[in-house]
Amino acid sequence: MTISVLLADDQAMVRRGLRLILEDQPDITVIGEASDGAEAVALARRLRPDVCLVDIRMPKLDGIEVTRALAGPKTTDPMRVVVVTTFDLDEYVYGALRGGAAGFILKDAGPALLVEAVRAAHNGEALVSPSVTVRLLQHLTAASAPPRTVQPPLSDRELEVVRALARGRTNQEIAAELFISLSTVKSHLSGIQTKLGVRNRVGIVTWAWENRLVDPS
Repeated sequence: MTISVLLADDQAMVRRGLRLILEDQPDITVIGEASDGAEAVALARRLRPDVCLVDIRMPKLDGIEVTRALAGPKTTDPMRVVVVTTFDLDEYVYGALRGGAAGFILKDAGPALLVEAVRAAHNGEALVSPSVTVRLLQHLTAASAPPRTVQPPLSDRELEVVRALARGRTNQEIAAELFISLSTVKSHLSGIQTKLGVRNRVGIVTWAWENRLVDPS
């Protein structure tokens, strides 16, 4: 199955570079390009790509606004959006993830991580650059607001899975750490998403950060 991708970036050279990286993969094809946020939303709704790669700083609508329009909580038919940017400012990261993004990747993270993020988003998973994860954890734990009370009835094992996921572990790594099968990890993640009322892995990780379930140190 070929993964269709829409690129949204106001720099033509950046779009060309992303296209070259992605179309070098046999299972990925770029079906459209947008040079501003408004064009990105219009093209995405018309072409219905499997994954939208969106820059943060664009004319007309920025990447966070595009993300909310295509994948936000009020969207009836959400798409999979991955934010790809040079800016790892905390407000951008948090705004994008809360807006429904299925990933946040820095442009200097390298081609392999970019391709992995596209495939993860297509599979209903998510990928956030490790350096971004650490920055966001530090930002949230340093905030003066008290942590939220952990209310959803997660089991001890489910909380272990959540903590591992929030530390950036893959499904395979979680299975190895907790001495459980890969299918059991996937089953736990599905149950956790249902209990928390979130759409994907990013929602789980965001919930974990908000409730201070992970020590960023």
